[in-house]
Amino acid sequence: DDTHFKTNPKIPGIDLNSVRTLFEVLSKPAFSGLLEQATKSFESLLIPQLPRSPPDVEAMRIYLILSEYPALQDSKNYIRLTIPLAMAILRLDANPSKVLDNWWCFMDDSFFTRMVDMYKSIVVFMLTGGKTVLVPVFYDNYFLATLRLLEKLHKVNLKANHVEYSRFYIPDITSLVDIQEDYLKWFLSKADIKMGSSPSEQNDFPSVNLCAFPFILNAQAKTTMLQTDAELQMQMAVSGANLHNVFMLLTLEPHLARNPYLVLHVRRNHLVSDTLRELTMYSDVDLKKPLKVIFDGEEAVDAGGVTKEFFLLLLKELLDPVYGMFTHYTESNLLWFSDKCFVEQNWFHLIGIICGLAIYNSTVVDLHFPLALYKKLLDVPPTLEDFKELSPTEARSLQQLLDYEGGDVEETFLLNFSITRENYGMTEIKELVPGGESIAVDKNNRKEFVEAYLCYVFSDSMCEQYSAFSSGFLKVCGGEILSLFQPSELMAMVVGNSNYNWEEMEKVSKMVKDLNTNTFTNRFQSARPILDSSFEI
Repeated sequence: DDTHFKTNPKIPGIDLNSVRTLFEVLSKPAFSGLLEQATKSFESLLIPQLPRSPPDVEAMRIYLILSEYPALQDSKNYIRLTIPLAMAILRLDANPSKVLDNWWCFMDDSFFTRMVDMYKSIVVFMLTGGKTVLVPVFYDNYFLATLRLLEKLHKVNLKANHVEYSRFYIPDITSLVDIQEDYLKWFLSKADIKMGSSPSEQNDFPSVNLCAFPFILNAQAKTTMLQTDAELQMQMAVSGANLHNVFMLLTLEPHLARNPYLVLHVRRNHLVSDTLRELTMYSDVDLKKPLKVIFDGEEAVDAGGVTKEFFLLLLKELLDPVYGMFTHYTESNLLWFSDKCFVEQNWFHLIGIICGLAIYNSTVVDLHFPLALYKKLLDVPPTLEDFKELSPTEARSLQQLLDYEGGDVEETFLLNFSITRENYGMTEIKELVPGGESIAVDKNNRKEFVEAYLCYVFSDSMCEQYSAFSSGFLKVCGGEILSLFQPSELMAMVVGNSNYNWEEMEKVSKMVKDLNTNTFTNRFQSARPILDSSFEI
């Protein structure tokens, strides 16, 4: 609409390439005076006076233009220009704020990436040099504004997918901030409890909790957070047991004392039944205690190795195909919940508890589940992409159905709203919707067919089994801490990370092979740092 400069709430009507060209010209030495004058004007007049509710949609375009201003990238202008611009954006009323979000969604990736990287750099600046240039009250406000602007960009990215989720990570945080202390403060703030600290400590640590902005924390930081939460929960459970035991001694009833550990006595040849029996004896609070496993008739002290072996043997037995609890997809070598099995639901509940205990006791387990499982645990609906991971051939067929350009979908694919499943030699027809056998898939309803297909695989076919699994898992690992994770991050916590640096490992292997007995000690010491970094995972 030319009367509105080709601008509406979804289209800004700006050629950002021209904006960049203008600023590039102004950055030349010949225009240094003009650029300095513009910078001063932006700082003292324009940005401070940006209103909460702009007079019209055309006026909103100033936020896109200013974001391209090169001086914003200079750390000398973070306090003068860049953070005040973020504050002006955050001040916007709901409707203009949504307009800006829409525009950001349709911006090209390079524009969006520059904004993300710029405000990530400011976070690092605030954690290092920012403390020396701002008084505490302004420091908190400026730091919080930077994080909230990143949070706004992150929410836009969830819709627009401009960059990978990991683009928001700020790895420097792990070396600049005590993640354990930050998590503890965040945890206590959720419970409305304030930590006591001296004035000097208050200056050293910002009152802003980075754990409230989990999208900037990488896997290393989140692992530290989860371990801190586990230790905190364990200490609370142990303290509760010890306090109870003191009370029992005072009342002369020591037989009612509680063990500060979650102790499982099991026999190797009755592993599943013994574990089920032992866990039913404990309350939900007991599951938060440090785990100790005792194999019947064995004197080994559990310093971690016995627990690791317990998880390995138990899950191997639970996942045995003879029980039919899970379907093995040969093409992907992954498992998914079977729609037909011959065991009670408490077995699925047990697997959920075991996965939760493994995380809380810092033990990696070998579970061949797809990312879709961890999405469901975090209430993120699985998609066709997740089905491609689980069953590539089936998923490709569904994708071909969606991509088919001809008008004869019904005649070409010969599908209806039902699928055929084979269980133990018996063929069954499952209707995806009521009366699905009589509903043909055509060009108009093929999208609904794919959605119904995915709903059957990831929900309807295994509703009871998954419900039992998730209740067991969340009994141990539920709470606020879980909401800080992305599905891929949660998956890595359970099964570890399979992205190995094989080239580095090969180098180390050759070094080890070359070691001879005469110089073993000296050469091992020189190789030690490389070995440590390579095999740290």
